[in-house]
Amino acid sequence: MANNMDPRLGAFGARAPADAGYDAGLRSYMLSIYNYMASGVLLTGIVALLVYSTPALFAVFFNQIGSPTILGWIAIASPLVMILAMNFGIHRMSEATLKMMFWAFAALMGVSMSTIFARYTGASIAQTFFITAASFGGLSLFGYTTKKDLSAMGRFLMMGLIGIIIAMIANIFIKSSGLQLAVNILGVLIFAGLTAYDTQRLRDMYYQLQGSDFAGKAAVMGALTLYLNFINLFQFLLSFMGNRD
Repeated sequence: MANNMDPRLGAFGARAPADAGYDAGLRSYMLSIYNYMASGVLLTGIVALLVYSTPALFAVFFNQIGSPTILGWIAIASPLVMILAMNFGIHRMSEATLKMMFWAFAALMGVSMSTIFARYTGASIAQTFFITAASFGGLSLFGYTTKKDLSAMGRFLMMGLIGIIIAMIANIFIKSSGLQLAVNILGVLIFAGLTAYDTQRLRDMYYQLQGSDFAGKAAVMGALTLYLNFINLFQFLLSFMGNRD
């Protein structure tokens, strides 16, 4: 996943001009990223609620105790496969194909996230969502407007992300509540930091891509990056704030 458009590992080293905040082209580019990302989050929420509220459909993917069926495991694993396909195939795919894959990715994420409605109350899910949205907005605005170079922080956060992934896998076997708590706390901090870092990275990327045919593809992949930050931040916050149903 070393491709420059990798939504988690890619990075461009160029810094933005001093008047970045006043560039109309940049604002249009960033707005397209946010629009894709927001519509992806909305689609995920609609699909998750639809799957949960339709017992026959929910039973296709999950059994009575919420464990995935074979189709459920396919739906859970497919988003990772799609991320890899989008990153490694970005230069061969058309912009329209990337958009289609992004929507499919968001819909499949909705299937896997439908179980949160079985575990948490609707009120706590809604409350956590709005807190996540407000936090994400503030962090992204900071990343867009700050003149401080966040690239060093980004590298540190990526190391932390790899660390919590390893810890989460290990805890499947250890089943330690203390380790799970530490993972949840670190998850919130890491994805909060990545939101600011990735926003700055996407802003700076524009000055390398403006006017090129690749800019549209970059906007879709940028939306995927911010979408992942938002969804992960929401899930880690929900582990703290969610009231069990």
